[in-house]
Amino acid sequence: MSSPGPDADQLDALLRIAARVPDHGKLGPWRFVVIEGETRERAGAALASIAADAASADAARQTFLRAPLCVMVVSAAAPHPKIPEWEQHLSAGAACQNLLLAAYAMGFGACWLTGWACYDARARATLGLNEHERIAGFIHIGAPTETTSERVRVDWRERVSRL
Repeated sequence: MSSPGPDADQLDALLRIAARVPDHGKLGPWRFVVIEGETRERAGAALASIAADAASADAARQTFLRAPLCVMVVSAAAPHPKIPEWEQHLSAGAACQNLLLAAYAMGFGACWLTGWACYDARARATLGLNEHERIAGFIHIGAPTETTSERVRVDWRERVSRL
């Protein structure tokens, strides 16, 4: 993906749409971290500094340069007496999906990626997350530079059963 990415008003609309998800108890168990401009290089360099090896460090440097904008969707699920943490994590995943669909609807290209940084406590701390927070995904958004090809997917009919 390339420039242009969403402008400030478009980004506000994207995040507003992303936030319209199922949210048992109205907890808002997620947050959005916008990574754009020069911050993309700094965040990539920070991840590179803790990467396991040179190849991982090189990939980390490029992580946020794939598009002019990356939104890190953070699951901030926490113990609650009535609302399971699982439902809170699902709400964060729904925010990722809404963000993707909203970006496509606005004519942008978008891609939801994870990777080692989502599962590494040092990486999460490096990116400013609290100890209990997890990265649901990095949503890269920009102008599409090529036609998206459909990848092979599981046959959904094989995943349907009836009681």
